[in-house]
Amino acid sequence: MNDAAPLVEMIPISQINILNPRSRNKAIFQGIVTNISNLGLKRPITVARRPQDTDGKHYDLVCGQGRLEAFMALGQNEIPAIVKDASREECFLMSLVENIARRQVRPLELLREIDNLKSRGYSTAEIAKKIDVTKSYVSGITHLLKNGEERLLYAVEKGRIPLSIAMQIADADEEGIQKALLQAYEEKTLRGRKLLTVRRIIELRKAKGKRATPGVRRRGGEPLSAGSLVQAYRLEADRQRLLVKKAQVTEQRLLLIVSALKSLFRDENFATLLRAEGLESLPAYLAERIESPKGPEDDKAGADSV
Repeated sequence: MNDAAPLVEMIPISQINILNPRSRNKAIFQGIVTNISNLGLKRPITVARRPQDTDGKHYDLVCGQGRLEAFMALGQNEIPAIVKDASREECFLMSLVENIARRQVRPLELLREIDNLKSRGYSTAEIAKKIDVTKSYVSGITHLLKNGEERLLYAVEKGRIPLSIAMQIADADEEGIQKALLQAYEEKTLRGRKLLTVRRIIELRKAKGKRATPGVRRRGGEPLSAGSLVQAYRLEADRQRLLVKKAQVTEQRLLLIVSALKSLFRDENFATLLRAEGLESLPAYLAERIESPKGPEDDKAGADSV
C-alpha cells in the first residue's frame, strides 16, 4: 500500500463494481442526492484497482456507495475517487472499517459542527448553505447548544421531538412546558406516541439533567467500552474474511463444474443422449460460460441450446 498523499482521479462510474453493497433508507439517500446537487461532492469515494477486469469493471468500491449512487441518480458519468492498490480481502476490511466508523458518529457531534462554524465567524445564512438546512434550523440548534441542551438536541436530530417544541422546553419553566405541550396537542403537532415520547424526554431531562449520557450503547442499555468495540470489530472482520474464503471456494467449485460440463458437451454421444431425453436447451447464463473459449469469467454471448 502506498503511504503517499492520495491523488484524486475522475473515474467512469460504469467501471466501478460495488463490492460490498448495503441497503439504504430512501429518505437518507434522497438527502445525500440533494446535498450533492446543491453543494457538490465534499469527499471523494475510494476505489481499488482490480487485478483483472471483469464485466468491464476496472475498480472495486471501498467506501462511498451512497455518494456513488447519488452521482448515478444525478445522471453523472464520472466521479472523483481516490484509487488504492489493495487485494479484495483488504477492500472488504477497509469497507468494514469505514462502515463502523460511520456508525459511531453521533448526531450530537454533527450538531456541534454548527457551533464550530458559528465560532469561526460564519453567519447563520452561510452555515445553512454549507450544510444544506434552513436558517431557522441553524438558529434553533445554536440556541439549544448555547444552553447546553444536549438531551433535547439528540432528540431533535433523531426526529423524536420537533425543533420548535425543543426550543420552547429549553426556555420555559415547568408551567411553561405544560402549556407548550398543550398547545402542540391542540395544534396537532404532537399526538399519541409522539406526545408520550416527548413527555419521557422531559422527565429524563428533569431527573438527569440537560446533558445526554456520553458513549455508544448496546441494545440492552449498558455503555460499550473501547475493548468491546475492538472485540466487535475483530469478530466482524473475521466474519468478513470467512465470507471471502467461502466465496473463493464456491468460485473454484463453479469453475470445476463448468470445466466438466465443457468436456461432456464435446462428447457427441453425450449430446445425442441429451437430445434423446428431450434436454436440448440450457439456461442462457450457463450456456454462455460453457461455450465461451475463455472460461466462466468471460461474458461473451453464447448459444442457448446444446
